[in-house]
Amino acid sequence: MQKSTLDLQILTLPDNPGVYQYYDKDGKILYVGKAKNLKKRVSSYFNKIHDTAKTNVLVKKIVTIKHIVVPTETDALLLENNLIKTLQPRYNVLLRDDKTYPWICIKKEPFSRIFSTRNMVKDGSEYFGPYTSFKTVHTILDLIKELYPLRTCNYDLSQSNINSGKFKVCLEYHIGNCKGPCEGLEPLEEYQRQVNAIREILKGNFKESLKDFKKLMNNYAQNLQFEEAQKIKEKIEVLENYQSRSTIINPKITNIDVFSIISDESAAYVNFLQISHGSIIRSHTLEMKKKLDESDEELLELAIVELRERFQLLSKEIIVPFEMDLGENIKVTVPQLGDKKQILDLSIRNAKFYRIEQLKQLQIVDPDRHVNRIMAQMQKDLRLPSEPRHIECFDNSNIQGTNPVAACVVFKDGKPSKKDYRHFNVKTVEGPNDFASMTEIVYRRYKRLLDENEPLPQLIIIDGGKGQLSAALKSIDDLGLRGKVAIIGIAKRLEELFYPGDSIPLYLDKKSETLKVIQHLRNEAHRFGITFHRDKRSKSALNSSVESIPGIGEKTMLALIQHFKSVKRLKLATEKEISEVIGASKAKKIVDFYKTN
Repeated sequence: MQKSTLDLQILTLPDNPGVYQYYDKDGKILYVGKAKNLKKRVSSYFNKIHDTAKTNVLVKKIVTIKHIVVPTETDALLLENNLIKTLQPRYNVLLRDDKTYPWICIKKEPFSRIFSTRNMVKDGSEYFGPYTSFKTVHTILDLIKELYPLRTCNYDLSQSNINSGKFKVCLEYHIGNCKGPCEGLEPLEEYQRQVNAIREILKGNFKESLKDFKKLMNNYAQNLQFEEAQKIKEKIEVLENYQSRSTIINPKITNIDVFSIISDESAAYVNFLQISHGSIIRSHTLEMKKKLDESDEELLELAIVELRERFQLLSKEIIVPFEMDLGENIKVTVPQLGDKKQILDLSIRNAKFYRIEQLKQLQIVDPDRHVNRIMAQMQKDLRLPSEPRHIECFDNSNIQGTNPVAACVVFKDGKPSKKDYRHFNVKTVEGPNDFASMTEIVYRRYKRLLDENEPLPQLIIIDGGKGQLSAALKSIDDLGLRGKVAIIGIAKRLEELFYPGDSIPLYLDKKSETLKVIQHLRNEAHRFGITFHRDKRSKSALNSSVESIPGIGEKTMLALIQHFKSVKRLKLATEKEISEVIGASKAKKIVDFYKTN
């Protein structure tokens, strides 16, 4: 049983970047890893014998796999680092120390210094990052140095110290890397203007700075300093690819819990992210079965109480997708944009992935149960006398009344049965009359099924509103099928469902699986009908211009149209030009035909 459960977990993993966590039979964490593609990476542990005994022992102990989906590979790298440091898994050797990824700091002081650091000090300074490679940090700092001459010393440049002449300029001033604020040679306003430009670069807004870089590069090139120009070019490329901020770590967001919810008819999935000192240190998704028609608000409130108790969460602020009242001691934030909204979106994404995986696992373990559940739900939602195991949907296609055709698509057990799809040419209707076309097609379809003793569907869906439904009902009545087969119409605009003899439409929940099946049917009928209509229209357009030429078949004419692009160009072509495509004898027939006509 253990192996099959693991296989299921692996089969339903997403192909997205993220972090995976392995747990043993006691629920103790064994290992945390990152992946560009979660499914491929995790599968690789289980489909081969590993070189090291340690990895083979680890694989034998794994019982549960959890994962967190993130937007990018860089985010996965940072999140892996956070989780290893927080959870200290036994089989992780690297990243268990107290070293963190580097940040770039703009120090809060007069004439701010800008430098890289691994330690964040809460003194009002600004921190950007973290960066997954020191190379990126050095490149950005080098670029800043190229453009903006800033001080590198750690003097206290207060106005009184500068006025008293306490400091003297150093070598950096003499070689042009600093403008000498320590001796008052550079005003504070001018220096801070440069710091503001650097802040924009670090935030990722570097349009203005890129202009300066390109100017610098062109100056080097004009002075024939091509090596220097190439260095600037490489730095510009790094900067253009530089990702300014990460969702996974954000120094502005301190201790906060994030909750989101995704639900369907039978269950709700609540995802929870714990943020500590700006870093995600825990993710958990809770599945809640619905007993009655509970709202998302009620379910999320229950889940928050349970999760805060289970994980002993003490944070004073929580982020949720909608307004809630959780008492006076907890601040509830519903973000609309910015960093907090990004983290809420990440939580919603993980809840969605979890739901998809659970449904996939259910389909693999017990496909009949999944189908039975949907069929029972459809019977209940649509107020049908029996489960709609066999559904047929009709759609008309015509453009300005030309080539009227219709399509009938068939779904069995909620899935397309393509071998049973049928096309119809409308025979008895002249001009664009959709209602009359629908009457004809429905009559022909079910007259044939009755004549051949074929099984009738439990549900017929008509793509259109009241008018189309009434037209189809005429045929149902003529064939004596009223009451034997359920029939409904679906109007495109608001997804309204119309029933015979009922002027008030039924509106289904936008999230309901019943509506999704009906929309799938309608879209299939539309696609199938349009494809047939296009084929017929293009054939008739070709036939109208070519069938009258004696001795010239459809394939020959098609080759000519493809070559000359239109019948008009073909008429203007010389016999020699035509003969190069289809040969001399056929070319003569075509030229003679157009001369005489």
